[in-house]
Amino acid sequence: MKIGIVGGTFDPIHNGHLMLGAYAYDNFQLDKIWFMPNGNPPHKSKEINVDFRLDMVKLAIEGKEEFCLSTFEIEEEKHSYSYETLEKLHQLYPQDTFYFIIGADSLFTIEFWKEPARIMHSCIILAACRDDKDMDKMYKQISYLTEKYSAKIELLKMPLIDISSSDIRQKRENGENIDNLVPQKVSAYIESHGLYEVKNK
Repeated sequence: MKIGIVGGTFDPIHNGHLMLGAYAYDNFQLDKIWFMPNGNPPHKSKEINVDFRLDMVKLAIEGKEEFCLSTFEIEEEKHSYSYETLEKLHQLYPQDTFYFIIGADSLFTIEFWKEPARIMHSCIILAACRDDKDMDKMYKQISYLTEKYSAKIELLKMPLIDISSSDIRQKRENGENIDNLVPQKVSAYIESHGLYEVKNK
C-alpha cells in the first residue's frame, strides 16, 4: 500500500491538517493517510494531554475511510524522532511505501533534524507547497536534497491555509470563536472539556 503520514502534536488537530491529508491522498493516489500524533516530541517542553489529542483526532477523521489514526509514536513512550519512526515502520510493513508529508518550510530545515539522511532514505517526501511560496526556490532545494541524499521528493501543491494550532489555542484563551478552524465535533469537544481556556481569570 501507499501510505501517507501526517505527523504532529495535533494540539488541536484543525482543518488545515485534514486538507493536507486530503490533497496528498487525491494527488498521489495514496491508499491511506495515517494521522500520527507525537507521543513525547523532543522539541516540546510543555506536557500535553495525550488522551485529549487522541480523542480530537478520532473525532476529526470520523467517517473518512481514507484517514486513520496511528498511535505508533504514542505507544513508543519516549522521544519521537522521525527517522526512528520511519525505519521501524519499514521493518514492520516492508511491503508498503511511506509518504512523509511535511510543510514547505520543513524542506529548508530538514537537514537540521536528527539523522536527515536516514529520514530521506526511508520514505518519499511530499512537501506541501502553498500559493505564496517561491517555486524556483523550492525546486532548487529539492534538487539539492536529491543530489546530496538521493532523496525522493515531490511537491504537494495546495491552497494557502492560514491556520495553526497555536493560533487556535490563543483564540480560545481570548474567548474567540474557532468553529471555522476545526471540525464541528472537535470544536464541541474543546468547548465541553474547557480546553485551552485561561484558568482563574
